[in-house]
Amino acid sequence: MTAAREDHSEDRAKAGPGGPLRRGWTTGACATAATKAALTALLTGAFPDPVEILLPKGERPAFALNRQRLFDGAAMASIVKDAGDDPDVTHLAEIVSTVRRGLPGTGIAFRAGPGVGTVTMPGLPIPPGEPAINPVPRALMRGVVEALAQEHGPCADLEIEIGVTGGEALARQTWNPRLGIVGGLSILGTTGIVHPFSCSAWIHSIHRGVDVARAAGLGHVVGSTGSTSEDAARRRFPELPEIAYLDMGDFAGGLLKYLRLHPVPRLTIAGGFAKLAKLAQGAMDLHSGRSQVDLAFLADLAASADKGDALRASILSANTAKAALDLARHAGIDLGQAVADQARARAEALLRGADVAVDILVVDRSGGGVGHAG
Repeated sequence: MTAAREDHSEDRAKAGPGGPLRRGWTTGACATAATKAALTALLTGAFPDPVEILLPKGERPAFALNRQRLFDGAAMASIVKDAGDDPDVTHLAEIVSTVRRGLPGTGIAFRAGPGVGTVTMPGLPIPPGEPAINPVPRALMRGVVEALAQEHGPCADLEIEIGVTGGEALARQTWNPRLGIVGGLSILGTTGIVHPFSCSAWIHSIHRGVDVARAAGLGHVVGSTGSTSEDAARRRFPELPEIAYLDMGDFAGGLLKYLRLHPVPRLTIAGGFAKLAKLAQGAMDLHSGRSQVDLAFLADLAASADKGDALRASILSANTAKAALDLARHAGIDLGQAVADQARARAEALLRGADVAVDILVVDRSGGGVGHAG
């Protein structure tokens, strides 16, 4: 299998332990390139390989074809997605475009091929009943059609079918089932570029989850840092439907900033003690590689309740957040509640007066509640 090629020499600013990190390409960029190759072959009888496309910010990457086939009145081309050094579920997935001539007057129609989902719920950028191909990839593919029409003559009536080999299985590792996208993956992208560890796809999914909840008229959503805290929230709020639960992960800031502009009446943030201790400190990205628990902060919280220095000294010498929580428990200090109170204050500050009531649910490693504020 081959993948997109480009000189990534200008992408070296961000490096990891093993060296520089490479950018990659979105499914939308790959679908656009495959569509350009297929349509070119349909019009001329020959597939360009590699095939170059123009991205929204002016980049012109070239993609090598993985498969190609010319039919009577149709052409198929595929590209293997290279997500660079980003841990993307669609890395090395095959993106397939089949372009067919349509009936006169039908215009450009998009279809979901095998492995691409169909939207079934309102609130997403694409209405129910449509293939889950987002607006920017659609616009890029329409641009390809217009450019080739200028070069080779009119080709306004076309059916563009986008598929992802094995996409239905891959989609089970994504938010798509929870968002009401059935049958496969979404074709995503706004710039065409995947930046390593930007986790833009995850944050995009959080935003779409809020949109779906708002469109359904929900008054309460839950953002959880993981499965243990989500399970605890489900036990606490058994009446909430599946779409109320947002897999926030480490991106508290991404959720809160979006809710600031797209409010829901009530937000519960549920998370483990260590994650929400970082939120209480003011961190909005809770990943262990990007924020750390400040034991001095926890020690000060505990000391303010204990009115003494002995517990503070013990927590300062602790090696984990859990150890700090255990020390406070043994001293009769409710450190979990103190973290919940502080985390709620931080969340409300980031919402900047948006009409969202916030409560915080702090759980331990077994899912037991150790603090609730709001």
